[in-house]
Amino acid sequence: MELTENKYGAAPPLSLTAEVTHRCPLHCPYCSNPLELLGREDELSTDDWRDVLTQARELGVLQVHFSGGEPLGRRDLAELIEHTAGLGAYVNLVTSGLGLTERRLESLVDAGLNHVQLSVQGADAAVGDLIAGARAHQHKITAAELVRRAGLPLSVNVVLHRANHDQLAQLITFAEELGADRLELANTQYYGWALKNRSQLMPTPEQLAAAEPIVDEAMRRLKGRMQIVYVIADYPEKYPKPCTYGWGARQITVAPDGKVLPCPAAASITTLQLENVRERSLAAIWYDSGAFNAYRGQDWMSDTCRTCDRRELDFGGCRCQAFLLTGDAAATDPVCHRSPDRGVVDLILAEPRRSGFVMRSPQ
Repeated sequence: MELTENKYGAAPPLSLTAEVTHRCPLHCPYCSNPLELLGREDELSTDDWRDVLTQARELGVLQVHFSGGEPLGRRDLAELIEHTAGLGAYVNLVTSGLGLTERRLESLVDAGLNHVQLSVQGADAAVGDLIAGARAHQHKITAAELVRRAGLPLSVNVVLHRANHDQLAQLITFAEELGADRLELANTQYYGWALKNRSQLMPTPEQLAAAEPIVDEAMRRLKGRMQIVYVIADYPEKYPKPCTYGWGARQITVAPDGKVLPCPAAASITTLQLENVRERSLAAIWYDSGAFNAYRGQDWMSDTCRTCDRRELDFGGCRCQAFLLTGDAAATDPVCHRSPDRGVVDLILAEPRRSGFVMRSPQ
């Protein structure tokens, strides 16, 4: 019998991030994928993914985000999109743009693709190609033109860090020129390769102070034309970022090998026993697995979080960040000024900034 509820009152997930591959033509030093990338031989098959997508829709998922790595690396992507669209879900492609030709996009649109989210590394080729570790910038311009011609909504995603923060105004202009309907400016979250490069990626206090008025002005100027979402750098903040509406609350991620995660970075918590959709149903994992129930509700919280009037706003902060900074995923996120571990973050902020990236390994 499939579970439809649990003691924490978990509702069905609204979205699925289908990480269909770790293979990617880019080598971004801020990549949040694990340091040990999965190879093609570890990936779920076409039939496996069809089964996952069917289970996700039956579970209640309304949106499917095909991601990676670079999902265009999967030759069966059109088949997977067609299957998803046939189930009645909204389909989004999260891509670097490399490999998105007119013919390929046409096949994806015919299959039922609804939306494209394009990553951008810099406002010009000099910075963009340096961060991507590949000659990628022109491909992004071409990809955006193809998406516009196809009549699909376009989101542009920029991960902000010390090497491109000074380009913030130009990045907003570049997104306008690309014809973006939505622009997400997200300061780096330090997981995976980004954690390895944290000192090199960490923006300066001056860069962060300069960013806010630039974003505010652009939001006013572009209201009704291009939505702008700005994700702050939380290390210097007084309170931590929320844990995606709460742990295991709205989103589910399936990794290329079938592991099921409460959030895309959850594999960084090595004390979690992640289950695999090859071995157990998606519904049973969502409602009943130890990994998904580990930080639902408030019983797991320390006294610091349980007695805080923000506990239903930020849910104790990021569990992955808490683990990576303290070794305890149940700890109060050290970004919080009330955390007994806040000193760990202060020491990181005081570290000298290093130069030279460790680029994401090819796969």
